[in-house]
Amino acid sequence: MNEYELTVLIHPDLEANLDAALDKVRALIKDNGGEITKEDNWGKKKLAYQIRREDFAVYVYFEATLPSDAPRKISSTLNITDEVLRYLLVKTDEKTRQALAEQRERSEKMAAEATEADA
Repeated sequence: MNEYELTVLIHPDLEANLDAALDKVRALIKDNGGEITKEDNWGKKKLAYQIRREDFAVYVYFEATLPSDAPRKISSTLNITDEVLRYLLVKTDEKTRQALAEQRERSEKMAAEATEADA
């Protein structure tokens, strides 16, 4: 099982009923033997360029563990899913994740020290 990040851009007209579209994506991951470890709805954002004549999309981010054959199956299904404008499925690089965690810890530590110095 490998760790992956999936960012899905959902059609903006579905913002009011987002659960149905997200349930499709969740079911797709689980039906292919995956497990969602994190889900984050980033909300409706303006696109840098039009996709299928749309200027906005709802961004939803997933972290999931998937078997090795699942990404190909998920990609082929997301390509033909009407609710999804675009998606990006990438394998997580452990070194990068660790470096980001260390950087986050350092910045939190510096912020805490600055708060103590101000007090």
